[in-house]
Amino acid sequence: MSIQSVSNRILLDDMPIQLSRRARLPLAIVGLLLTAQAQAFLPTPASLVTTGELALNTDTNTDNNAKAGTAAETGAKQLLALWREQAKTKNLAQHTTWRRLLYFSDEKKGFFGKNKDTSTVDDASFFLSANGREDSGAELDAMLVAFADEMTNTTNKPKANNAAQTGNSKSALCRFPARAKWLSDTLAIDKSAMQVTCPELTAWMQKLAPEQLSIMFAQEHLDNPLSAFAHTLLRIDSKASVVDPSQIHHAYALNDTVDGDTEDNFVLYATKSMTGGYSNLIEIDPYPEKLAKYLQDDERDAWTYRLDLMAEEVQQIILHVWETKDLKLPYYFTSDNCASEILRLIDVVRPQQHLLSQLPYAVIPSDVVQLLNKEGFLASTNYTPADSTLRQAQWNKVKQQRDQLGYHNSAKQTLNEIKSAPLNTVSSMSADGQTLLNHQIAVSDTNPLNRHPLQMGHIGIGQRGDKHGDNNYIDLGVRAGYHDTLDRPSGFPQFFDLEGAAATLRLYDTNNDKPSQPKSVILQNLTLIKGRSFNPVNSAKKGKTWGASIEATRVNDGSQQDGTDHLVGSLGYESGWSWAFGTLSTGTGEIAPQLCYTFLSGTAQTGRGINKGFRVGAGVNAGCRYQINNQLRAQAELQLPYWYHGSSDDSNVRGHYWQPISTLGLQYDIDKKQALRINANYEWQDRIDANEDVQLSYRRYF
Repeated sequence: MSIQSVSNRILLDDMPIQLSRRARLPLAIVGLLLTAQAQAFLPTPASLVTTGELALNTDTNTDNNAKAGTAAETGAKQLLALWREQAKTKNLAQHTTWRRLLYFSDEKKGFFGKNKDTSTVDDASFFLSANGREDSGAELDAMLVAFADEMTNTTNKPKANNAAQTGNSKSALCRFPARAKWLSDTLAIDKSAMQVTCPELTAWMQKLAPEQLSIMFAQEHLDNPLSAFAHTLLRIDSKASVVDPSQIHHAYALNDTVDGDTEDNFVLYATKSMTGGYSNLIEIDPYPEKLAKYLQDDERDAWTYRLDLMAEEVQQIILHVWETKDLKLPYYFTSDNCASEILRLIDVVRPQQHLLSQLPYAVIPSDVVQLLNKEGFLASTNYTPADSTLRQAQWNKVKQQRDQLGYHNSAKQTLNEIKSAPLNTVSSMSADGQTLLNHQIAVSDTNPLNRHPLQMGHIGIGQRGDKHGDNNYIDLGVRAGYHDTLDRPSGFPQFFDLEGAAATLRLYDTNNDKPSQPKSVILQNLTLIKGRSFNPVNSAKKGKTWGASIEATRVNDGSQQDGTDHLVGSLGYESGWSWAFGTLSTGTGEIAPQLCYTFLSGTAQTGRGINKGFRVGAGVNAGCRYQINNQLRAQAELQLPYWYHGSSDDSNVRGHYWQPISTLGLQYDIDKKQALRINANYEWQDRIDANEDVQLSYRRYF
């Protein structure tokens, strides 16, 4: 029995009572007129109005209303019992969709995984039941009770008061529309009989007018450390922007970001973002505002992928966002972030999918895009070049024309004007920021779908040469992410260089009696973060060239005679210039493929083994990276650090010295997931025990 049928029955049972009493009124009036013609024009006696057949029986109506209310309550109780039985039979309390709507985890991922028996949300207002956070069944039952209460309230309320009653935004149906829709659809509940409207929710949905969802990927941006790993958000399209995707003023952006304290310094801000010290923040803004930030302010190329979702799935996702948009959940930069939230929303409407559980502990935006592509969710792809990319395309075209005509000297002023952001306002967005413009430019090779997997493991064999002979070794290493300048560049911004959470163990061959024989197994390197941002001065990019590193690494101490290597903690920063050269790619906004650079560097190191337990250094690092072909790249670098340990009374110990190091790297890509690499370095220091190191390694990306 549906709610509507109960409601209709109650109304129909009540009608004869009212009609039978009113039906006698005309007969009484006719009788009086026929028998008392002399009094035909006299007023009707007051007693007839107040106590006779014309009077309304208030007591009887009260009884009838009570009967109607009792019948409604009885009907609601009957339906509630039926719903409970159906929910129990279908085990809806443990249904994947219901649990995901309540932020219960599908599975516990290892020791540090989320507890699958407790909701991630620690906010009592998110649950109808006091035990809802720990008991999905209690929350489901509370929602069914809310359905029954709404049905009873609707039936008992007089029609004149319905307008006030239906505007109750505190109703469970208004607070949790996605839960209500899923339950009503699953149990075939007719919500129309409840006559509950939600003005705030309705206005919000009409404003967004969601018809289609797309994932927008803004490429990595090292000049803003919080965007170093790229960013993703959802584009919400209305009918107008579905018909014409360039009409972005009809679209909205759904962005999950960190609600950080701008008064915190960078180190504290980054630490809190990594450890859940800040809450997340759901932002829903006009799409042009967000897009302009990435294309114009940060100058990052954007890739937009339309999600293959049905219209009702899009509606359900947005209804669920209404339920969750004001929650304050812990934000974790590497796991619960902009990328993971997109997967969670899709999982809510696709219970057969387990997108979020497929990713490792670190959820990276490009991993999300690749996963959605693998699972068949990406229906179409659109590339939107950044302002700097468009300026670079113009710069490339003019430079090629000038070079062909031989006007090398006179081209300088024109080229500088083209690559200057203040002087050249070319953009993918219209001047009013409301429309996307179509520029004739070839697509850059930065589509994240084409990149190699971010995790990498390697095994290498090498030889470390010193004054007493050679030491053979095997290196075993792993890198959680991301990409260095010798890795396969397809799918990444040009010259992208960022590595994090990497470690290498070295196993030495100890089958000899050399006096300086290293230990059999040592930690060679442990990198927390290391990267360089290259913005060539002869390109349209407006950023600086700089680098930074935080790591533990083995270094040779050149302050003492026959100094050996030691594990030290190292903190470094570089700032300098870079230049691009080589053949330009016609019709694209890509920079010339070859790169040279010079840095002024500063480094501080500390460790037990080195002289005085510390050293600080400053110097110059210079090098070049050369793209030989699509599969082969080389890089050479000369480091000229000048180290200072402090003064010493020992004449055999130097307090300061130069320690030049030259390095050479060469990588050949076997395919997208495999590569061979050669690394060689030589330290130009006569006091250290081992000057040279050569290694061949096999690298596997996964």
